[in-house]
Amino acid sequence: MDALRQHIDSAWEDRALLREAPYREAVEEVIARLDTGKLRVAEEAESGWIVNDWVKKAILLYFPLCENRVIRAGDLEFFDKIPTKRGFEALGIRAVPHAIARYGSFIEPGAILMPSYVNIGAWVGSGTMVDTWATVGSCAQIGRNVHLAGGVGVGGVLEPPQAQPNIIEDNAFIGSRCIIVEGARIGREAVLGANVVITASTHILDVTGDEPRKYQGYVPPRSVVIPGTYPKRFPAGEFQVPCALIIGQRKESTDKKVSLNDALRTYGIST
Repeated sequence: MDALRQHIDSAWEDRALLREAPYREAVEEVIARLDTGKLRVAEEAESGWIVNDWVKKAILLYFPLCENRVIRAGDLEFFDKIPTKRGFEALGIRAVPHAIARYGSFIEPGAILMPSYVNIGAWVGSGTMVDTWATVGSCAQIGRNVHLAGGVGVGGVLEPPQAQPNIIEDNAFIGSRCIIVEGARIGREAVLGANVVITASTHILDVTGDEPRKYQGYVPPRSVVIPGTYPKRFPAGEFQVPCALIIGQRKESTDKKVSLNDALRTYGIST
């Protein structure tokens, strides 16, 4: 592994090295290991999530090594550099037409892909459903038993290589049309109501106490979150700016596969 990493770091500093077979093979080996789950872009440790920046460098180096070619799926035709993932039956993945996962992404057995898209470098855990028209961007890390509801957009974070990807931890429920971008992290068992937007700068306000508590880029575990606004003054006057509101905690008695409606009704929120 150390030799593989050294080749990637050297090629990153000097792209001319990609003309030499050992460096090209190192890049291809990293992508193959990502595809089979032997490597991950980011890994959880006791101190938090650790980003393997050299793995992200390999993904970025992989693109210039590939040439666009025609990819056919029955009557459908695509023209792209990166092949699609194949062999879903052998991998133990349910993939509903038109689910597309790019080579270099890893999806654990037992995951379900509705008509959706999973990009290179992403990791999707077992028991997770990527629902209709949901998108899992480059290098995004989606835990086990997560539900990404219809139209959820989890963005890709490739550059800079050291930047944290978007992370959704185990057993989270992400409601329809939520957007999670810019290296945001959603804690275990959190529940996000429909249309919640989480970016690196979004004000995430815990309003369960006497005074609001602010987070940015991070939703704590078991939080129940809905869209909200807060007033902000501009030269032209005071206007309402979008934010996310933590209105409570997911109950211990709530099943981990609870519907979004049930989780929000606990706090008197209709959907």
